[in-house]
Amino acid sequence: MQIGKAGKATTSISTATHDSITVRNHDLVNELMGGLTFTEYFYLLTTGRKATSDQAFFLDVLLVSIAEHGLVPTNQAARMTYAADPDFLQGAVAAGLLGCGKVILGTTEIAGRFLQDTQARIDRNGETLDDIIIGMRDAGRRIPGFGHPLHKPVDPRAQRILELVEERGVMGPYSRLARDVEASVSRLWSKPLPMNVSFAIPAVLLDLDFPPSVLKAVPILARTASLLAHLAEESETPIGFTLAHHAEMGITCEPSGSSK
Repeated sequence: MQIGKAGKATTSISTATHDSITVRNHDLVNELMGGLTFTEYFYLLTTGRKATSDQAFFLDVLLVSIAEHGLVPTNQAARMTYAADPDFLQGAVAAGLLGCGKVILGTTEIAGRFLQDTQARIDRNGETLDDIIIGMRDAGRRIPGFGHPLHKPVDPRAQRILELVEERGVMGPYSRLARDVEASVSRLWSKPLPMNVSFAIPAVLLDLDFPPSVLKAVPILARTASLLAHLAEESETPIGFTLAHHAEMGITCEPSGSSK
């Protein structure tokens, strides 16, 4: 019994024969190997198109911007998993990736939807950006991609991304909207709320004609590189069990209820 909606039984990504591999209608061995950087290849894989120079440049910028941020929960989970079984590298990477939820890294996709929805409301309904932001503020809703526990009053990564967009003269509607949202939040919110990197990333990706369905893929790909770096270090300088020990020591057990 089939469960779920049936799709057409095809793929447009790749196929292989005994002596060739074709990826997105390009010869892997004779055309792509040595002809593309990995960033350009990732763009081709996910979109089916070869990247322009600006698309490749900014995809590189975004991957670098989000790959590493210290001993964040994803890296800690991976290192502790690796400490438990050093022969299970792929499992440790998977453990880290499983922590890429809507609070960590997944905000990129949510912020992208917010940018699209906000632009549509302005274009279709004639709403003002200030009214949209005020409505969210008064309803107690959070603006995805705004606020950061460490980077205040600004997230330098987000600022650098948008500065580069302006410098290269490729600012599109979503990058402009990101700046407008930043200004509106600054005026209308009761406390400082910096735009973080997870808001700048989808703005640029959408302007680069990157498919919305894979917005989350960019930070996941970037963070995979970081996880591998942490696990390489873990194999030489193990701290996984130290992290687990400090977690245990930092938590107090408070029994709920009393036994009779």
